[in-house]
Amino acid sequence: MTSPHPALTDTLHSERAHHDTCRAALAAMVEGAAEQVVIGEDVSASGADAEVLGHRLRSRAKAMRELPPGPLFFGRLDFGDEEPGHGGQHYHVGRLRITEDPAAPPLVVDWRAPVSRAFYQASALDPQGVEVRRRFGWAPGSRGDSADLTGLEDEHLGRGESRTSDIVAREIERPRVGPMRDIAATIQPEQDDLVRAALTASVCVQGAPGTGKTAVGLHRAAYLLYTHPKRLQRSGLLILGPNRTFLTYIAEVLPALGETGVRQSTLLEEIARHPAAGTDPAATAAVKHDPRMAEVLRRALYARVTVAGVTDLAVPDGSYRWRVPARELAALVEEVRAEEPPYAVGRERVRTRVVRLLRDRAERRSGVLPASWTRRIERCRPLTEQLDAVWPRVRPEEVLAELLTDRAVLARAADGLLDPEEETALPWARPPRSYKSARWSAADLVLLDELAGLIEHPEGHGHIVVDEAQDLSPMECRAIARRAAFGSLTVLGDLAQGTTPWAARDWSVQLRHLGRPDAAVVPLTTGFRVPAAVVELANRLLARLDVAVPAATSLRTDGELTLRPTEDVPGTTVAAVRDALAREGSVGVIAADADTDRVREALTAAGIETAGADALGARVTVVPASMVKGLEYDHVVAVEPAAVAEAEERGAHRLYVVLTRAVSRLDVVHSRPLPF
Repeated sequence: MTSPHPALTDTLHSERAHHDTCRAALAAMVEGAAEQVVIGEDVSASGADAEVLGHRLRSRAKAMRELPPGPLFFGRLDFGDEEPGHGGQHYHVGRLRITEDPAAPPLVVDWRAPVSRAFYQASALDPQGVEVRRRFGWAPGSRGDSADLTGLEDEHLGRGESRTSDIVAREIERPRVGPMRDIAATIQPEQDDLVRAALTASVCVQGAPGTGKTAVGLHRAAYLLYTHPKRLQRSGLLILGPNRTFLTYIAEVLPALGETGVRQSTLLEEIARHPAAGTDPAATAAVKHDPRMAEVLRRALYARVTVAGVTDLAVPDGSYRWRVPARELAALVEEVRAEEPPYAVGRERVRTRVVRLLRDRAERRSGVLPASWTRRIERCRPLTEQLDAVWPRVRPEEVLAELLTDRAVLARAADGLLDPEEETALPWARPPRSYKSARWSAADLVLLDELAGLIEHPEGHGHIVVDEAQDLSPMECRAIARRAAFGSLTVLGDLAQGTTPWAARDWSVQLRHLGRPDAAVVPLTTGFRVPAAVVELANRLLARLDVAVPAATSLRTDGELTLRPTEDVPGTTVAAVRDALAREGSVGVIAADADTDRVREALTAAGIETAGADALGARVTVVPASMVKGLEYDHVVAVEPAAVAEAEERGAHRLYVVLTRAVSRLDVVHSRPLPF
């Protein structure tokens, strides 16, 4: 923090001057990126080369222009003279590399650079060559004006000195209004280990509330994009969140770290071949999400492959006819089916082998044949008609519609897999005229994606970050696994916050469905944002949940917990919100879904303006319990916990989520006994 001591005042002036230099250099970098686009358009090259070059230059210029305003560095490392790699050097650490010239030493090094790791990992016991680690304090909400640099802290690690950082504590505890912020300035050593895990490593983070698991996943994505840019530009990096509200909340983190254009989506958006217009009874949805459905669907699809009634194939070739006896054709089909290729690949494999058989016979008679002969035979009508009979073309919708409509087809596919009650739950109550008019449910879309994956492998990604992974069903996990068949995963979640009927009880099972049974499961149990009083209350509920996860702890001792028993829930809720508005920060009023309208009406009648969950930056937000996962508020007013716990099958887990959304203060308004 700012000190009147002359030496510290001079140091602040010097650092502000360095920030001004960095600001000017960054402006030149942005201008230079724009100039390169103009120059690149004049470069003589082939059409394809020019297009690729232009795209790269325009993308870089766009990314530079879209960098969010803010301080350009948050730390500094001074290395000792004897350190072999960086002896006598000092480096400012920030969110992106800034230099006055590509060949010149950087004015700021990127937080993801190897040298920056010491900023997060060095300690008095293991200084890693660092003599002094400096942290900079910036005015809250600073847009990067050098005058906003208000303080600094030095740790003389080379002397064995260590200190608890007030700057880090203030940054972590800063009021949370608006979208989620990056944590590049405050990453802890155990978080840094996860962030810098190798691209080839799949990692599962079991993170208690407030431990920063979502931030870790996003920063790992930024680190991988920095470390493996070409590989991930080719194969792609995908962020999967539970819903659009959550994705809106986290949307600004990666751009703040210098990474734009990363696809952030929900699984439903990724797999949706149609709108999710239908709904399923709970029992039906449970069966559709069960992993046994994968085998049911595979049987239903491959039941269409048949050699029953196959006939001799006669292919015209000018005045000659080439014949393949039915017996040989059936043997080819069975041979390909035994290889278990994707359905569409299998069909073409049969075609290719029949043509090869015919070509061998024709060349023994006529000599080497041109490629045009092969193409003509491949597409001739008799061969295509025979293929349609033994290995017909099919759409996922046709297979699933038949399965959900024809009980005989379902019985054959589900034999030995589903019990009679489950078979009864699956069919449509009112079958559509055809699959084209079907109203597919969200669970149906997962099944369609499974079928599409059996027919033809989907496009994959080099890395996928999956948040709130504990809520995924086995069939949803399979959809993700197909898209990461040749990539890696960062799996984020908390078993205690599993709220879907099929939520995971054990990470080993979930990781097996995700295709990564050997992924390391790393627990994060130290909370940096949820206050200790709130964590202690949540841990009382945690002991009653059906999951084996370690209890959380918190480094925050400044929070407040207030229990407000009352006979007038609306009135007490209004009073709690008024008290919260007297403090700084956002206020989240969370109630059971069925009660949110009444809560909103009570607040509006009292003259308190409210917003919905999607309105980031609003002072007071009324949020249904089902939508609050992943969100944070400085002050939370939890309304009638018993109603939240009773609203759904895993309502106690939902309540655990509700109670852990507060990062400063929690008020619990209740007229009924508390479930914990």
